[in-house]
Amino acid sequence: MQSLNWYNSLNFPPLTPPAWIFPPVWTFLYLTMLAALILFGFKTSSKDKSWGYAIFFSQLGLNLCWSPVFFYIKNPIVALVIIIILDILVFLNIIAFFKISKPAGWILLPYMIWILYATYLNLGIVLLNSF
Repeated sequence: MQSLNWYNSLNFPPLTPPAWIFPPVWTFLYLTMLAALILFGFKTSSKDKSWGYAIFFSQLGLNLCWSPVFFYIKNPIVALVIIIILDILVFLNIIAFFKISKPAGWILLPYMIWILYATYLNLGIVLLNSF
């Protein structure tokens, strides 16, 4: 796979995990995101949930854009911009969910931590390689 050859040729920052760790972590995170969305959706509340749904699906869409930009377009700089915006949207998503369902907000916390870590990795790749 050409995109993995390109990826493996990069210089990585300290604390970069082995590649095999990403699929199970992302599987876990997508399941927790689904659980948070379900908890948020089923919570009976007099508050309007439209902002929470808008933020959730916006961050999810941006999340899904990151991989093609990084791996297939091979543009870590644009991917870094995407993930920084994603960091902000996930933070706002946690706040929006927390206002309706505290458990839904808490469940998104590992996702927030992981994408902050991914931001560090993306930034490190940008700084350690010439693009």
